[in-house]
Amino acid sequence: ITVRLSGAFRVGRFKEAEREYLPGTSVQQVADDLQLPKQILGIALINGVHAEFSDVVKDGDTVAILPIVDGG
Repeated sequence: ITVRLSGAFRVGRFKEAEREYLPGTSVQQVADDLQLPKQILGIALINGVHAEFSDVVKDGDTVAILPIVDGG
C-alpha cells in the first residue's frame, strides 16, 4: 500500500512510501508499525475517503494518516 504521512508524523519518517502489509491489516496496525504517537492520531483516509483506524487496508490502497491539529 501507499502510506502518506502529514505534519508531525513526517519528522524522522517520510512523506509518502510504498509499504508491504499482510491481508487483514488495519489502519491502526499501520500506525503502530510506524510507531506513530497514539495521543496525536487524528484522521485516517483510505483512497481519499474518511476511514476508521479499525478499517482494513487492501493491496493498492493509499492510506493517509494525519495528526490532531493543535491551535487556537
